Amino acid sequence: MRAPWLLALAAAVVTATSLLPHSVRADDKKYTIAVIPKGTTHEYWKSVHAGAMKAAQETGAEIIWKGPLKEDDRQSQIDTVDNFVNRQVNGICLAPLDDTALRAPIRAAKNAGIPVVIFDSGVKGNDYVSLVATDNFKGGQIAGEELARLINNKGKVIMLRYAVGSASTEQREEGFLDAIKKHPDIQVVADNQYGGATTESAYQASENMLAPLKNADGSLSIDGIYACNESTSFGMLRALQEGGWAGKIKYVGFDASTKLVEGLKAGQINGLVVQNPFKMGYLSVKTMVDKLNGKDVEKRIDTGATLVTKDNMAQPEIDELLHPDLAKWLKE
Repeated sequence: MRAPWLLALAAAVVTATSLLPHSVRADDKKYTIAVIPKGTTHEYWKSVHAGAMKAAQETGAEIIWKGPLKEDDRQSQIDTVDNFVNRQVNGICLAPLDDTALRAPIRAAKNAGIPVVIFDSGVKGNDYVSLVATDNFKGGQIAGEELARLINNKGKVIMLRYAVGSASTEQREEGFLDAIKKHPDIQVVADNQYGGATTESAYQASENMLAPLKNADGSLSIDGIYACNESTSFGMLRALQEGGWAGKIKYVGFDASTKLVEGLKAGQINGLVVQNPFKMGYLSVKTMVDKLNGKDVEKRIDTGATLVTKDNMAQPEIDELLHPDLAKWLKE
């Protein structure tokens, strides 16, 4: 028979254990995950953030959201990755600004035992556990086929690029050109300008592209235009609006924002190839938590691309893509 004092001690231990905070129980795995976007100002990244927060709520993970203010600050993003490696977070979800420059920081994270999930845009090397992103080449092809259809498979078109080293947009550009070359009566007359990360830089690049294409009567000597991301699409839209050409030239852009959706509704943009950034943020965090829990994860997860037009934009599933409920997940 056990001594009364032993029974009392056992009871006290059980009671003390039950009163421990949930966060320190042995069966609880609460991870700290850094989510690093390319930038933090565009609406696209806010949707990614909202998706990541939803996944955090479902998994119990803590999300630290931090990225460059502008989408051309490579050094800032490199420093951010390095800082999170030094802090020994459990995992890093990263949208690389440059497919080469971010390779070394990703390797450093791996060597430190910190897994990295890449999202939005690819990176060279194989030091990451999964890539969660749009099939950007296919997205570019969708844009090219739509623009070809809009101009009846003949005429002159231009393409506004984004930035050297951005894997996602380079794939969209290649996909577009791949689709266009299947139509021998379509000529790409200009594709040598880079719009960059801001509306202002994209607007200036658009002006530079359009200036030599003006006819004597002020019209443009082209039939179609393609721009490959949010900043270039809006910069080109502004240039077309200010030149009086909006709605007169067939125009397909990429990504969605309030201003781009307004342009689509007004008939100044004929189509937008839209990603699912909310889903991208959500699946990036969910994939990371699965990896940290020892589960097998897919090396490549396609989050999809959809052609949105004035005719289909009111459909419920399309409307949800264009107007995600960010306020539900973000405190702004």
